[in-house]
Amino acid sequence: MTGRYYHTLDAKGRLSIPVRLRDEFGESFYVTVGTEITPNNTTEKYLTGYTNESWNRLMEKLLAMPGNERNAYRAILSRAQLCDIDGQGRILIPPHLRDWAALKKNVTIVGFGDCAQIWDTDMFTAVDEAESSPENLAKTLAASRI
Repeated sequence: MTGRYYHTLDAKGRLSIPVRLRDEFGESFYVTVGTEITPNNTTEKYLTGYTNESWNRLMEKLLAMPGNERNAYRAILSRAQLCDIDGQGRILIPPHLRDWAALKKNVTIVGFGDCAQIWDTDMFTAVDEAESSPENLAKTLAASRI
C-alpha cells in the first residue's frame, strides 16, 4: 500500500477508505493501535489497518513466540477490531480506537507497505515534516541502496 489520503470522520466515527486501499483491503480488515518514536524523540499514536493476509502473517509470527514475549502484544491484540467496509466505502472506527489515536475530524491515511496507518492529520503533519527533512531522506535512501 502506498500513498497519502485526506479524509474526515463523520459524527458517528465512520471513515471513508480510499478506493485504491479498498481494493487491497477487500470487504473487511483489522484495525488496531500503533505507535512510534519520531525523529524528534516524541511518541506518536495512530491506528494500523491490516489486510486479512497481513494480519494472519502477524498472528503466525506471534504464535511462534515464547509466551512471555507474546504477552507484549496483549495491548495491541485486545484493542484490535475487524472492520467491515460498508456500501459507501466506510468503516466504523470504535470509540476506544478513535480515542487512542486522538482522531477528531481530519484524518490522514498513509499506505505503509502491507498495511495502512490512520493518523490525526495534525499529528501526521508534524511527524511528516520531521521525517521528510533532506537529512532524514538522504539517510533513508542511502540505507536502502543495494
